[in-house]
Amino acid sequence: MGLFDFLKSDKKKAHDAADQAKEQVQQQAAETGRPRAGSAADAASATRAAAERMAAAAPPRPAPAKPTPTSAAHKAVPAPPRPSVMPKPGASSAVPGAMHTPTPHSAAHKAVPAAPMPKPAPAAKKRTYTVKPGDSLSAIARQELGNEARWRELYAMNKGVVGPSPDLLRPGTVLTLPG
Repeated sequence: MGLFDFLKSDKKKAHDAADQAKEQVQQQAAETGRPRAGSAADAASATRAAAERMAAAAPPRPAPAKPTPTSAAHKAVPAPPRPSVMPKPGASSAVPGAMHTPTPHSAAHKAVPAAPMPKPAPAAKKRTYTVKPGDSLSAIARQELGNEARWRELYAMNKGVVGPSPDLLRPGTVLTLPG
């Protein structure tokens, strides 16, 4: 007997054992008069029985309390919708872009006026620096801002004055220094 014949015989033995087990289950189901195990009806009845057992074991639920005006429960229930008043067709609706006349049912009279704008604080005197011959943005940043790495910040604030190349500083150019 070769290796493949041996494997075939093991497979056949397992298949025969499964068929024999299936026949035993069918015989037991026929003897008891109920559907065989694994059917949908059996699963449904088992689920229903388990749910009934759980419901019986659970403590009884208290009756829901009636909401009071101070409780939050009444806020979860939406209020009944108000009847809306449809605008009557007339001379004002015939003209496109005509102004709407506010009515008690429209939201126009409920609009909140804009908050008053605070007056801007008096601007602090801006610090400036006039470029001298031989200056560079990193040297100005080191001297005026204390850190030469801030030259990019200095260039970003003065890009309109300096131009597209941060390396070309013209003497006499007035730079605004960051605060």
